[in-house]
Amino acid sequence: MRPRTPEEYVDLVEQALFEIEELRASAEYDMEEMGEALGFVDELEAGVRALLESMRDGSYRFADEDLPFMRLIEPVHESLLPFKSLLKLINDTHRQGLDTGD
Repeated sequence: MRPRTPEEYVDLVEQALFEIEELRASAEYDMEEMGEALGFVDELEAGVRALLESMRDGSYRFADEDLPFMRLIEPVHESLLPFKSLLKLINDTHRQGLDTGD
């Protein structure tokens, strides 16, 4: 379910950043198992941080197009990106707007 308020939407993006930081820590700890995850983590983090910054500075706009980080995560299996559904929810909200119950 998409967030209903701008605050809920910001919370989702902040949660995604936390998950990305956790993924980075896991990948760095276990390079043999998860080292391939590091290939996209930097770019993913930069994209989510840019999204959050645009929300904070007031320049963010909903649009019926995918967020730039979606091209990074589409080919990544959920086993490497366990919060992929969270990123998809953020993208769905970006494309469809907040869930106002209409």
